[in-house]
Amino acid sequence: AVQLVESGGGSVQAGGSLRLSCAASGYNLNVYCMGWFRQAPGKEREAVASLGINGDTTYADSVKGRFTISSDYTKSTLTLEMNSLLPEDTAMYYCAADLWGNLRGGGACDGGTSRTWGQGTPVTVSS
Repeated sequence: AVQLVESGGGSVQAGGSLRLSCAASGYNLNVYCMGWFRQAPGKEREAVASLGINGDTTYADSVKGRFTISSDYTKSTLTLEMNSLLPEDTAMYYCAADLWGNLRGGGACDGGTSRTWGQGTPVTVSS
C-alpha cells in the first residue's frame, strides 16, 4: 500500500508563496492518480489540484493560475507550488493517492479502487 507524508506548510503573508511536498512510498506509484485537497476550519474538504496517471493535471477554479502541481518521474515526490496566496487559502492541506483513479474536472481524481490520505500539513495566510 502507498504511504504519503506531507511537508512544507507554514505561515505566510498574503501575496506570498509556499511549496508543499508529498513523499510517497509504495510499489508502482505510476498507477496512482495523485492530488492535493484542503480543508479549512468549519468547511468540507475540497480538491485543489491533481496529477493523472498519464501526467495530465486539473485544478480547482479558485487556484488556477496561482498553484502548480508536479511530480518527479516516479511520482515519489508530489509538489504543489502555491503563489499569490490569499487568506482564503488558509487550510490543512492533504495529499491523496487514488489507485487507478481518473482525473476529474475541478482538481480531483475519482473512480479509483482505493484512496490513501496523508496526515496533512497546515497553511496559514495572513492579510
